[in-house]
Amino acid sequence: MENSEKVKNSLFNSVGLKLALIAFLSLLLMIPAFMIMDLISEREQRSNETIKEVTSLWGNEQTLTAPVLTLQVVTSPKPGQNATGSTTRYVHFLPENLKISGNAEPEVRYRGIYKVVTYRSKLHVTGNFLPPDFEALNIPKTEISGMDAWIEIGIPDMRGINQNIRIHWGDSVMAVVPGTISREIAPSGVHARVKIDYTSPVTFSFDVDLHASSGLNFIPLGKETNVDLTSTWTAPKFKGAFIPDNQKVDENGFMAHWNILQLNRNYPQQWIGDQYTVHESSFGVDLITQVDTYQKSMRSAKYAILFIVLTFLVFFFAEIMTAVRIHPFNYLLVGIALCVFYSLLTALAEYIPFTIAYLIASTVILGMIGVYAHSLYAKKQVTATVTLTLAALYIYLFVILQLANYSLIIGNIGLVVILGLVMYFSRKINWYSPLKSHSSEE
Repeated sequence: MENSEKVKNSLFNSVGLKLALIAFLSLLLMIPAFMIMDLISEREQRSNETIKEVTSLWGNEQTLTAPVLTLQVVTSPKPGQNATGSTTRYVHFLPENLKISGNAEPEVRYRGIYKVVTYRSKLHVTGNFLPPDFEALNIPKTEISGMDAWIEIGIPDMRGINQNIRIHWGDSVMAVVPGTISREIAPSGVHARVKIDYTSPVTFSFDVDLHASSGLNFIPLGKETNVDLTSTWTAPKFKGAFIPDNQKVDENGFMAHWNILQLNRNYPQQWIGDQYTVHESSFGVDLITQVDTYQKSMRSAKYAILFIVLTFLVFFFAEIMTAVRIHPFNYLLVGIALCVFYSLLTALAEYIPFTIAYLIASTVILGMIGVYAHSLYAKKQVTATVTLTLAALYIYLFVILQLANYSLIIGNIGLVVILGLVMYFSRKINWYSPLKSHSSEE
């Protein structure tokens, strides 16, 4: 009996078995870690649904496609043809010069704990059209007389129009009516009938007052297009086919200027029908929030296994050096505390800035583990070593989260350093010897 008891004690006190138990606990704790990741994904999905709901009520993203001069060509069947009627075609002409200037004033709306960025933009559009070149489109002069002509302004979400639009066309002023007639360039928007001067250019101007959510986009319809946009929003995201030639972003907002030539896009100044798609050349800006809390929380949770393993190694080395045996249940409690950190971080970050939430969550968990380690080892030096090591890990994780563009290189450098330290402190451990304890020595 005594021999069997000694074998049993030596087995359960072996270093190898303790490491196997630590590895098993590390894998076991990945279950709550994955559950927390699912929780973060669920909260992010709920946030996106709330944003979608608010934007659907306030107004969706807007893309201004304006202006397009469209003429209706009616071709009668020639004698001898087996045609039953006339053919209607739409001819589209784009402006020679197009200038758009204005501002986008943001407004943050709240739905519960979630916030949605909306904006109201006031835009002034000016430019000119050259006389239509029908010969280049092989349109006979006999078909030109009596053509219907109108200006089309493409606006995706008509609910976002705040004021009536009046177009100054040469010396005339006309109000627009809803709908685009041809729908070959812009499926939604407004239009106004105009008279064409086939001998000289004609100037135009109009103002557009729109409200929408998130983004404001433009289409470079001019042979030369210039767009100047200002806003008090300090976190713009420029997007689309073109980025600004000049931009300035500071604590007061942003200023951006685009200059786009006809040669920069893949469609001409005039064509017949729907053979070209202009929306592929859209560009603009998104008014986004500065911090994506759920994305950062998810990124931090992906390091859960690393934190659990390294924390367990710190406790294991402390156990080896102090000859104080730690029960696997103690390791399990520490691992659960590490998992609670990610849940606490996500919950706090929904109400306060992510940096402050991270500081509070990490301080709480470090305090809990530090006090628990002191109760286990009863040595201030060991407690300080364990706490400072964990604090270094949390600082390391925070740096990785902040340096999104350099997270891979910084993360790998940190892993190499950590691996080197583990190899250094474990070089003289006799893995086949039993774990010592104060009770055995006495």
